[in-house]
Amino acid sequence: MLKGLDPLLSPELLKVLAEMGHGDAVVLVDANFTAASLGRGKPLIRLPGVDLARAASAVLSVFPLDLAERPVDFMAVCDRPADYRTPLQQAMLGLCQRAGDALPAQCEAVERFAFYERVKQAYAIVQTGELQPYANFLFRKGVLTGAQAA
Repeated sequence: MLKGLDPLLSPELLKVLAEMGHGDAVVLVDANFTAASLGRGKPLIRLPGVDLARAASAVLSVFPLDLAERPVDFMAVCDRPADYRTPLQQAMLGLCQRAGDALPAQCEAVERFAFYERVKQAYAIVQTGELQPYANFLFRKGVLTGAQAA
């Protein structure tokens, strides 16, 4: 164990997050996501029994988001208006904002198949035990300045 780290951050997960460079993406997905096929050839870390918000909270505690215009993508709900957000998606957007990482306007809802294409370009996938549908988020890694790294 290490001091100051969320215990959900396993050595394997910390290694993957540390390996990633600026602009690389990690995807946190629900239990039903096609992680093995879309993530073929990339690290796939499973967190069974852990909900998406809990996993995201742990990851974002050590993961700087990119300062890009849109550092966060999430899967849009099919057959709903473009601005529709599930309660879980709303909670996740709030988490990103409270962490000081991204405002809701910086988080882009992406059509399902377009989201799959972005997942194929990601560095790694973390599959949670989340059972809510459309609980899939992509986070782009930013950089740390000298003051942030301390």
